[in-house]
Amino acid sequence: MAFNSNKAIYLQMADNVADDILAGRYGPDERIPSVREFAGTIGVNPNTAVKAYDELARDGIIYNRRGLGFFVSPEARHHILEKRKKEFFRDVLPEVAKTMRLLGISNDELLEHVNDITVTQD
Repeated sequence: MAFNSNKAIYLQMADNVADDILAGRYGPDERIPSVREFAGTIGVNPNTAVKAYDELARDGIIYNRRGLGFFVSPEARHHILEKRKKEFFRDVLPEVAKTMRLLGISNDELLEHVNDITVTQD
């Protein structure tokens, strides 16, 4: 996993787990890697992985079964989509709208290009 400097590593790790859930790699009530496994795979301190899992648990995306590990919440997909939509409308869309105004791009022109884009998943 490659990290960028504009977001805390533990948040990027949490996003990575959320991406895996959205991609179907982990289903509802399925166990995810332990904190140590996750940290070892990515090459970070286990405390950083704990922070990532704590963030996901706070958001209702995963839950802990004492002695068994962390599991995907049945509502994880819904929580992830809602959070990411809010972030998109708060952080991304205003910048897109500003750029559109500056470049004189109409909504129709934007939609034409959006419809031509093929989205691929990893």
